[in-house]
Parts: sequence; structure tokens; C-alpha cells
Amino acid sequence: MASISNLANLTPTATSTNSRSSSSSSLLPRSFVSLRSLNAKLSSSSHLSLRYNQTSRSSLFVRCSASGGNGSAAKRTTLHDLYEKEGQSPWYDNLCRPVTDLLPFIARGVRGVTSNPAIFQKAISTSNAYNDQFRALVESGKDIESAYWELVVKDIQDACKLFEPIYDQTEAEDGYVSVEVSPRLADDTNGTVEAAKYLHKVVNRRNVYIKIPATAPCIPSIRDVIASGISVNVTLIFSIARYEAVIDAYLDGLEASGLDDLSKVTSVASFFVSRVDTLMDKMLEKIGTPEALDLRGKAAVAQAALAYKLYQKKFSGPRWEALVKKGAKKQRLLWASTSVKNPAYSDTLYVAPLIGPDTVSTMPDQALEAFIDHGTVKRTIDANVSEAEGIYSALEKLGIDWNKVGEQLEEEGVDSFKKSFESLLGTLQDKANTLKLASH
Repeated sequence: MASISNLANLTPTATSTNSRSSSSSSLLPRSFVSLRSLNAKLSSSSHLSLRYNQTSRSSLFVRCSASGGNGSAAKRTTLHDLYEKEGQSPWYDNLCRPVTDLLPFIARGVRGVTSNPAIFQKAISTSNAYNDQFRALVESGKDIESAYWELVVKDIQDACKLFEPIYDQTEAEDGYVSVEVSPRLADDTNGTVEAAKYLHKVVNRRNVYIKIPATAPCIPSIRDVIASGISVNVTLIFSIARYEAVIDAYLDGLEASGLDDLSKVTSVASFFVSRVDTLMDKMLEKIGTPEALDLRGKAAVAQAALAYKLYQKKFSGPRWEALVKKGAKKQRLLWASTSVKNPAYSDTLYVAPLIGPDTVSTMPDQALEAFIDHGTVKRTIDANVSEAEGIYSALEKLGIDWNKVGEQLEEEGVDSFKKSFESLLGTLQDKANTLKLASH
């Protein structure tokens, strides 16, 4: 264990205005100690040009995306309409180098970026763009996990720079880039708090979201991190019950912050969608009755609609209005896991029915490309709440326990991110060994 005060190599640039310094006596969790060697130069290492080639290939998608290409001339898309007409912010669920490849996405209407351990595992293990920095880190004696965090922090800082204009234009409502604490901490309440504070300090960007999983042990972490004045993306939400606990943690954190101005402490609640249907469909097929089979592909959107209903209820009334007087912003619902897993379903199934004000939809290449190509911009999230309630109840009558489904999906989600994290560390270790052999 090491205290923050002993991390002599870290001298970050001026602390973000919306954060508080963590106590010098605070202890870092063991799995986060490797961040100790992050150097302050990360804070100012990149000066990114806001120019990009407007005459390149017509595809929206860039080198790090599945579709290839290098962007195109800026033109209006359905993503602009999604935000301007319906109040939903389209974000991109991907990040890799060169980060400037995000510029065509921004020009086409993308307003934020989400990342996770699986995204970085793919980016770093399949690209040569990280090799030079990684080589320098290894040669300087950095351990593998320290090197990993330096690679990640640089990408997050560079991406934050690109989205700063949107953040400023919207007065801290949009333009965020999300980075997740170590998945090893999903069951560690205090460790998550310290990791979130430290990661926020090291990234040192106003428009960074620190991602914290909505596991039971991390619900108190969310409250404490919000209370510290740090903006949070709460991830891996799979059930209505857990979502309500997340909202309460946000409200509790705002109230406990002691801040007179809450306008720069914001949050999104990442409610996962497609994974719900993936599991539910298997359960329905096992039941096998005509009624059960008819409900396939309907559970995820129905639950999301009821989550939005809860959102409307919780962010109204005297308690919320008291926070609004201090500048508080609603914790927006963010629809995550929006790519379609079943090819029999519409490729916009987890985007088109979930359009509504004060929400975010983060889309990987597949979903983003589909919606730009043939998506319809129309408020849909609360168009038929009674039908959603009927589907939700029908599934319960079949013996399906929504909370147990949520628990299983949460466990699978955490395990998946842990595996991606460990796999990437293994890949980096192999690269380091190769570098060391090559140098002898």
C-alpha cells in the first residue's frame, strides 16, 4: 500500500475546478497502486489539431472503427437532429489511437465518448499506435499495470481536449469522455472511492467522467465520489431496483457535498439494454410456450421505458427542486449496450425505441452506422408506457425474476471486464518481454 502523499513522481497540472483534492493520508487500493508512477507530463503532452481532411473517403468511420476509412466532409446527419429536435445526446462507444480520428465523428454529431476495459483491450492489443509510448515506458522501468494506465490516461486526456468545446457550449451538460476504474475493484467500496479520486486527479480534465460499476458494494462509492465534487458515469445497470439505488446515491452525494454551486458535478446512469434480451430470450425459449416465445426481443426496451418513467419521477418534487436551486443537473439516463446481438432483430432496435429528452445513447460502430443510415428521429421512449408495463408484468407471470436477471447480468458484466483487463495486461507483458529480448 502507498499513500498519495508518497507518489513523488506525480505533479499534475492545476486541479480541475470541479474537484476536491483527496486527503494526503488517503490510501490507494492495492490494485490501483500501479498508477503511482503517472507523470505530470501526461497532462500537457498533446496539442491536438482540430483540423481534419474534408476530402477523404465518404465513410463516417475511421481507422480505429470496424468500418475503416478516415472520415469525410462534415455534413448534417440524424445525430444532429437527435440532439437538436429530441434532446438526446449521441455518444460514441469506442476509443483508440489516433484520437484525432474522433474529429469526423464530432463533425457528424457525436457529443461524447465512452470507454471500458474491453474497448482498451481491443485498441491496445490490435494496434501499433501504442508501441512507441509503451516501449519508452518499459525502458524507463515502469511495471506493466503502470504502463497500462499511462496509455489509457493519455487517450482520455487527448479525447477530452477534443470534446471541450461541446462541454463549454453546453455548460457542463455534454462533451464528456468516460474512463473506468479498475474492474478489480467492483467489490471494494473504499478502494473504488480512492481509485476514482486519484484517476480524476491524474486525468485532470473538466469533462472526464469516472466510471464506477453499479454493484452493491459500489453504490456507497458513487455517493462519496459525487460528494467529493467528481462527475461520475455509473455503469453496468441492469435492473430497475438497482437503477433507483443509483439515483439515490447521486442525490445523497449532491446533498452531502456541501457545495453551493452544483452545476459542475454531473452524472449519467448507464442502463444496459441488449444484454437483457440476450439472457431473457434464452429463458423464454427454455419456457417454450407461445406466450413466452412471443415476448422475445421485447424485455430490454420495456424495462428501459420503465426506467425512464422512474427517472421522471425521481427528478421532480421538493427534494430535487431544492438541489436545482444550487445548480444541480439531472443524472441523465444513458442507454448502453445498444448493438444488436440477434441478427433477426432490427439493427436499430436498441436506439430507435429509446429516444427521449435528457438522455444519452452511446453507440458502437454497428449501431451508430445503422442509425445514421436509416434511423428515424422521433420521441419514442414514453410513447407507450402501458405496453411496456404489460410486457414487464407478463414476464413476471412467467416466473422470471427481474432482480435475479439483473444480478446475473451484472456478475457477467463485471467478469467480462475483468477478463479483458487481465488479458490486456498479459498481452502487454508479452510485448514487454519481446522488447527486452530485442534489446539484448
